[in-house]
Amino acid sequence: MGVLIVSDERMVGHDPGPSHPERAARVIAIEEALAAAGIPGLERSRPLEASREALAWVHTPAYLDQLDAVEGQHHRLDADTVLSPGSLLAARLSAGAALEAVARVHAAPATPAFALTRPPGHHALPDRAMGFCIYANAAIAANFARQLGYQRVWVVDWDVHHGNGTQAAFHSRSDVLFCSTHQEAPFWPATGHAGDVGFGDGLGYTVNVPLPIGATDADHVAAFERLLVPIATQFAPDFVIVSAGFDPHRDDPLGQQKMTEEGFAALCGCVRAVAAASAGGRLVALLEGGYDLGGMARSAAAVAAVLAGATPPAVGAPRPVVERAIRDAARCALPYWEGV
Repeated sequence: MGVLIVSDERMVGHDPGPSHPERAARVIAIEEALAAAGIPGLERSRPLEASREALAWVHTPAYLDQLDAVEGQHHRLDADTVLSPGSLLAARLSAGAALEAVARVHAAPATPAFALTRPPGHHALPDRAMGFCIYANAAIAANFARQLGYQRVWVVDWDVHHGNGTQAAFHSRSDVLFCSTHQEAPFWPATGHAGDVGFGDGLGYTVNVPLPIGATDADHVAAFERLLVPIATQFAPDFVIVSAGFDPHRDDPLGQQKMTEEGFAALCGCVRAVAAASAGGRLVALLEGGYDLGGMARSAAAVAAVLAGATPPAVGAPRPVVERAIRDAARCALPYWEGV
């Protein structure tokens, strides 16, 4: 089947500082792992910078003006999000990579895409940066899919941190189903409770599955197989976007979960099956977190292999504590989705 990798070496120009976890070595490590993996049918594409018009699908004019005013400077946007002279170019290329991935999958649905988006995006709010994220890449990509005429977009986020920025972009909309597994509060950013199911027209179209510390491959896959995939199947998306964070890996210094690269490959298999069933195979993955270079890089290569057609591995049964967490999330979703 093959897979398209969208990347640009200029994204390494974002330098938030020598001790910052979101460092350029992340994408370099993934590129090295992809080269070593020998994935068949791997293609390459470079993005253009995202335009202000595209960024404004999600972000406010005041926020975009604020960023324009500090272009090319060292500047701290929040406690965790730090700009260097090359950061905003990198961020526009990161959002542009998400747009390029959507455009290429639109043109060739049989070839899914994996965009190595750096800086990441799923914490960026409409009016401010947050948690290493400057532009909301996944939300911008989903809005672009809607601009292209797709009616129902599924955005699924398996990062260890709740994708609060992506959720904020679609919290009151029914054309985008946002689903997230993440480590439960009080873990940062302490959002994404199971009872948070959206509001207004978006009621029921946000599904959060907070998982306890130590969640394994089998725990995460059970959340997908027992809840998120059945809901997505009812939603019947015609385009699928994954916020692929690899910080639930057992070696990650910021998370407290116990996943391995096999678990991420299995999650990708779950999502790929939904895309194949209702979206004609249209699937885009975007890089989010992941801060242990080895674990992240191996996991990203494993996901790329599944996107290219490899058979995802089987995992075992979830632990009882996670079965309870899935049931709690299912009770919150039950008024809006049948049989969950």
